[in-house]
Amino acid sequence: MKFKNIKYTFLSLLAVAALASCSDDDDNTPVVVTPTCDDGIMNGDETGVDCGGTCTPCEDAMEPMEPDFTGTYAQVDFMGRPGINTVLSADGDIKDAHNMSIPSEMAATFQADFEARLEAYHDVYANILGADPADVNYENNILGLDAPTLTGYLAADVLEVAPNLPTTYFLPGEDADMDGNVLNDPAVIGLTGRTPQDDVIDVSLILLFGGSDGIRFSGQDTDDDGMADLPRLTSDGVGLTATVGTTFPYLGAPE
Repeated sequence: MKFKNIKYTFLSLLAVAALASCSDDDDNTPVVVTPTCDDGIMNGDETGVDCGGTCTPCEDAMEPMEPDFTGTYAQVDFMGRPGINTVLSADGDIKDAHNMSIPSEMAATFQADFEARLEAYHDVYANILGADPADVNYENNILGLDAPTLTGYLAADVLEVAPNLPTTYFLPGEDADMDGNVLNDPAVIGLTGRTPQDDVIDVSLILLFGGSDGIRFSGQDTDDDGMADLPRLTSDGVGLTATVGTTFPYLGAPE
């Protein structure tokens, strides 16, 4: 009988030791989670997930947050037609002012400056050619636009859209839409948007300096001596080499 008591006492001690060992190794201390109003769980006295009770009322929490417009913002660039502002702004102040304008005010504000700059370029070319500047002026371009009309369109630095015509930066010679309706506005005929494949710089130069046939100043050899007698103003000399994707964001392969 005495031996049995000793045996049970020994087994009890082993069991206590084992429990003590497990407590030390596994650290089974209970973790207490304090409910908060942003833990993504409906707990505490909440009546919804992170709302109700001592949190924000659930009906208020469902209302969308207003956008935060605090801070100072500035429009620093505007490029519907790349290069136009750079070419036709007489100085940095005009360029900056144009970039910070809104489209509805651009034409009235900058058309005269742009036209004066365009005519000034022709005066420079006349002097280079040894001609009278009065004899080398802007010539109505391939779209039939005179200087005030062209610079008015270009000063408003946006891309017009003709829903019933192909989207392109340059479409000379078209006088009707796909339904056969005659179009009276030559700017709409020729400036119907822009695609990633359009060579917008060359097109802009053609419209500014190409004259009625689009090649007025294209580096022609007028006396057949093998040397260019006219400046080449209708191209930047850079061809389109990139293969541009046909889906947004229209990226080209690295070169």
